[in-house]
Amino acid sequence: MSRARSTAWGAALFATMLMLLGACAAPGAGSAPPVSDTAGPNAALPTGGEESDLRRRARIRLELAASYYQQGNYKVALDELRQSLGIDPEYAAAHGMLALVYMDLGDRPRAEESFLRALRIAPDDSELNNNYGWFLCQTGRERESIARFRNALRNPLYQTPAKPMHNAGICSLRMGDETAAEAWFQRSFQADPSNPVAMYNLGELYLKRGDIERARFFARRLTGSFEPTAQVLWLALRVERLAGDRDAEASLAAQLRRRFPESAEAGRLAAGRYGD
Repeated sequence: MSRARSTAWGAALFATMLMLLGACAAPGAGSAPPVSDTAGPNAALPTGGEESDLRRRARIRLELAASYYQQGNYKVALDELRQSLGIDPEYAAAHGMLALVYMDLGDRPRAEESFLRALRIAPDDSELNNNYGWFLCQTGRERESIARFRNALRNPLYQTPAKPMHNAGICSLRMGDETAAEAWFQRSFQADPSNPVAMYNLGELYLKRGDIERARFFARRLTGSFEPTAQVLWLALRVERLAGDRDAEASLAAQLRRRFPESAEAGRLAAGRYGD
């Protein structure tokens, strides 16, 4: 699974340790992306309300495209999306998903064109704004991305506001603005206290500052709530090392060596590079 799909569709975010975008979906139970995530497969699909027969036919094609995309079958996913848009050229959700496919394929011009077409049709759509914001962040336009994340949050009925909040935090970090990043991650955590992206990044921020108790709060919450990855174990290990809890440090080190012996974090542990 490529980096864009892992963030855009979220199912294996923590396993790939991201980027989706991303920017994109909430992780499933038992996994947690420590860096970012952007839009889930359902983000491109319409919900509720009456639909015409034309839209119903287009939606069925879109749902098929989502299934093929998750399987990594880009060719068929693109074909289904083209059929969806052939039925209903003004289907913003299909244009939005097409953008994610092109983003995953590394075709930035087509991805941006599809995002912009979707947003011309549905400028206030929260998921579209979030996903386009992540695209901007991934293409070196972090400052522009923050405006998109803010747009995504304008809808008070948006069901997953924690996503654009933590994406804004990640993009703020990329701009070197740790103060803004902390504020965004805190907002994301308050909106969704189970959000692993916010917890991981807050843990790293507070560890970097030497605020051990705060870092420990988030590290322990992560390890206690999710099946930890090498990155999370490394965070928790460094926190306990600085806190002086040698037993906890040794236990986390043993887990890291046993479960992720080939990871970069295990290599840092073996070399004693705790500042990495």
